[in-house]
Amino acid sequence: GEKKYKTGDKVMQVKNNYEKDVFNGDIGRIKSIDSGDQKMVVSFEGRHVEYDFHELDDIVLSYAVSVHKSQGSEYPAIVMPVHTQHYVLLQRNLIYTALTRGRRLAVMVGTKKALAIGINNNRTQKRYTYLKERLKKG
Repeated sequence: GEKKYKTGDKVMQVKNNYEKDVFNGDIGRIKSIDSGDQKMVVSFEGRHVEYDFHELDDIVLSYAVSVHKSQGSEYPAIVMPVHTQHYVLLQRNLIYTALTRGRRLAVMVGTKKALAIGINNNRTQKRYTYLKERLKKG
């Protein structure tokens, strides 16, 4: 479906844009939307950045953020679901990253069993990038 934004929405930049000086993971709030001029203004920590409507693929609503997207950021509080239904995501490094994103409060919602599985799981998913093979070809 079509994205719908409104003034005050929390948004995240999802692509680096060196011209606008905004980068993947930057979070801001929509300050104004002008349908006539087809422009939107987003405030990133007090700095206003203007987007033409054709540039809106560079931002997404950001009321909830994945652990991966939160890396390098801090929030006053975080809430993390920890449940055995999400078995693949129960990894020590993801739990640690999530917990260290919250400055004042971190809430884990789920089961003690799932948390124990995650804490004891020190294996990370292997990534098959074929980097070694690509470098040999280059």
